[in-house]
Amino acid sequence: MKRQYQPSKIRRKRQHGFLARNAKKSGRAILSNRRRVGRKRLTPV
Repeated sequence: MKRQYQPSKIRRKRQHGFLARNAKKSGRAILSNRRRVGRKRLTPV
């Protein structure tokens, strides 16, 4: 039986990467919140 998670680096970057977050207003809000909190990494990818 195949496991559920079949990772793809490209898909992960496109969905959760910095450029994807920066492309939408809501994503930019997430980035600004993470900057305010003082996160070492803004995006998980």
